[in-house]
Amino acid sequence: MAEEKVGCLIIGSGPAGYTAAIYSARAGLKPVLYQGAQPGGQLMITNEVENYPGYPEGVLGPKMMEDFQKQAARFGTDIRFGMATSVDFTGPVHKVIIDESHLIHADVVIVSTGASAKWLGLESEARLNGRGVSACAVCDGFFFRGKDVAVVGAGDTACEEAVYLSKLCRKVYLLVRRDTMRASQIMQKRVLNTPNIEVLWNSETDEILGEEEVEGMRVRNVQTGELTNISVQGFFVAIGHKPNTDIFKGWLDLDNNGYINTLPGSSKTNIEGVFACGDAQDHIYRQAVTAAGSGCMAALDAERYLAAKEAEEETVK
Repeated sequence: MAEEKVGCLIIGSGPAGYTAAIYSARAGLKPVLYQGAQPGGQLMITNEVENYPGYPEGVLGPKMMEDFQKQAARFGTDIRFGMATSVDFTGPVHKVIIDESHLIHADVVIVSTGASAKWLGLESEARLNGRGVSACAVCDGFFFRGKDVAVVGAGDTACEEAVYLSKLCRKVYLLVRRDTMRASQIMQKRVLNTPNIEVLWNSETDEILGEEEVEGMRVRNVQTGELTNISVQGFFVAIGHKPNTDIFKGWLDLDNNGYINTLPGSSKTNIEGVFACGDAQDHIYRQAVTAAGSGCMAALDAERYLAAKEAEEETVK
């Protein structure tokens, strides 16, 4: 197995990873960034981004990530294809294996592996992703102002998305597979008390209708099997996200859902010299701008950690 020593290793791209790269490169840390399974992260499957500062006319998600990557490269970041497949954080120098074939020894590691939205698994859902199908109402709700939309889910996230969309859209259908919700009572009350939200109990999505864009949905009643076509122009999946943190189990402190726990007000994990940023540690906001901000934090924390370590070693000498 090939081996390599680096000072700063960034695992994952997207707004968090690229921002961490920009800051750490400008600080002279000579970062090496591996882009992961989906270079650019979730924004690569996002159509129009209109809520990121600095793009007054909006920007396509892939174009924004291209800009981030170019800026990181401009300051000297070594950007590589590849995916971290295992780690060993037992010693002061951290070990990360890339694609099961390349061993990296790193003084600091910045984890920006992100999270992936959970999907229903329908062919039409994948085909129409970015064409009316979305997993983020805050990101894409604006495009459906005055239109009819659907939200799938029964937890707090689904209720929050439905309420958010109700302020923009003419009608919101909330598809709940059972006759009860998992959401907190306060969120359920908000949904049920919002006039333009209609809860479809005991309902699941049989198909999303439309060729080039979402035109409707075919809903199945799970009790009777009855199928009903409903006209909607937007379809929001809110059944949760899964952080891409499996390889860190047993090493980093994770919450019950797999998100990396960081010390409040910092990007520090329970392992010295390992920092986390972006959606891998943020299950609340999940926005490009907050991910970028946390990437900045991780780079600054990493820089300060290395400076303190160097000063300590000089003192020992």
